[in-house]
Amino acid sequence: METHSKESLKFLEELLITPSPTGFESAGQQVWLNYLKPISDEVVTDPYGSAAVGIKVDTKAKTVVLEAHCDEIGMMINYVSDQGFIYVTRLGGSDVSIARAKKVFIHTRNGIVSGVVGNTAIHIQDKENTKKPQWSELFIDIGVKTKEEALELVQVGDPITYVDDFEFMNDEILCGRALDNRIGGFIIAEAFKRLAELKSELKVNVFAVNSVQEEIGGYGARMMTHRIKPDFAIVTDVTHATDTPGINVREHGEVKLGSGPTITHGSANHPKFVQFIEETADKKSIPVQHEATSIRTGTDTDSIFFQNGGVVSALISLPLRYMHSPVEMASIKDVNNLIDLMVQSVLKMKKSQDFSILKG
Repeated sequence: METHSKESLKFLEELLITPSPTGFESAGQQVWLNYLKPISDEVVTDPYGSAAVGIKVDTKAKTVVLEAHCDEIGMMINYVSDQGFIYVTRLGGSDVSIARAKKVFIHTRNGIVSGVVGNTAIHIQDKENTKKPQWSELFIDIGVKTKEEALELVQVGDPITYVDDFEFMNDEILCGRALDNRIGGFIIAEAFKRLAELKSELKVNVFAVNSVQEEIGGYGARMMTHRIKPDFAIVTDVTHATDTPGINVREHGEVKLGSGPTITHGSANHPKFVQFIEETADKKSIPVQHEATSIRTGTDTDSIFFQNGGVVSALISLPLRYMHSPVEMASIKDVNNLIDLMVQSVLKMKKSQDFSILKG
């Protein structure tokens, strides 16, 4: 398992602290693209901001994509009151129960406006205020007195993210907002870098694809799959680490932080491709965990596998605690093992790799 250079860790920090709310991902995407463009044979973008970089080996060889999504959950301005208080609606799967008393950034055309989500002091709360709020009840205070003052700074439709940055809590554990899934963008970037260095050993073409709008339907992944037309896709996203108090492992499965990435079985995951990745992990002594899924994975795998007549796909996930919150937590050991598994699986692929289930 490799350690990361100062350059890589600087990239990780910049990628994680650059806000990229779903539907408004351009700032983070530019960071990602700037990092990889110098080592790429090809750069592909689409009108909505998804980005890809490629290693071209042989026009007759199969093509594999390493895919992650770049967008994060957040909020959006929905209404401004006469007193200048800002009311919001959610962007993606934001949790309304943790929003009160948080500092936020409002992303406007003229830059960032700071605000706080209002929270009535406990001394003067009524009993109703202790219940989980509705989105229509949340308001943001930006320190103005009138609607006119507020609208000089912001407008309806501006996206909002929490202020929280990230930190390494120790040598292994990192914590912050938007690890879901900009840590995935880091993973595919580092895997791509290593594969570019090993280009002479590659037998397939490789694209790293960082897609927009996963949190609201996986639309970026669909657009890029049509554009690149890969044969195979290794998708990475975060998954729920279930090793904290109060989680029913009989219902949600057993996934531990620091015990390796998870390989998902079922639904969009092609059984032969999954077996191929399992065998790679075993041969290279890469620790992995296993997850079962029924109808859908809840990731971009669901958007990719049925495009273009079928793309052989597999999902390798990063265990994450406290998903969709400003204090998401992951293990750098799991990150590194996931990168290793991606790289080794791609290196193992043949020019005419075939995962057909049936023989014609």
